[in-house]
Amino acid sequence: MHKRRFIQAAASGTVTALAASPQRVAAQHGPPTLRGPVLLTVSGPIGRGNRGAIDGALDQMMVKQKIVFTRAHVWDFAALAALPARTIRPTLEYDNQAHTLKGPALMDVMSACGVKISDKTAFVVRAVDGYAAHLPAAEATRRRFIVATHLDGRPLALGGLGPLWVVYDADRFADMAAKPVNERFGSCPWATYHIEVKA
Repeated sequence: MHKRRFIQAAASGTVTALAASPQRVAAQHGPPTLRGPVLLTVSGPIGRGNRGAIDGALDQMMVKQKIVFTRAHVWDFAALAALPARTIRPTLEYDNQAHTLKGPALMDVMSACGVKISDKTAFVVRAVDGYAAHLPAAEATRRRFIVATHLDGRPLALGGLGPLWVVYDADRFADMAAKPVNERFGSCPWATYHIEVKA
């Protein structure tokens, strides 16, 4: 762009508008259809995926947690919110109170990623702090796990339990409800950001 035209465009606000357009704010490594930052990356034996291999220079948290993939399916908040939502109301260990959690079914997310489920399929669910839980797909299906995006009607906060939490309603299963509340959620890393599919 000619320097004088660039200055005129900046003065008129055109440059700001261009910089803020949805196509230009698509998250790093995400497809251009994403409008917000990538919140969840699903890797392993998936379908075609919508991003390429892990970037050793820019995917620093995943690299430090020794995550490796050649392709993945990434999700922003809007893409997850576009899936049918489910609502659960478990008692949480942090305040021993029942809370409403809402988000798409974990198995719906996996289906949208092209994951073919077998009796051997499992998920390694990772949180931003490096905590990882092994979750068999059969258990995720039976206990109706969700990828929670909302807590008590508000988006889950980064620095709290979010922005995503893979979780289920432990109160609805007798074997889990019989346990102390702080022993019911070992397979539920809050601040979930990566799910590795294992065949």
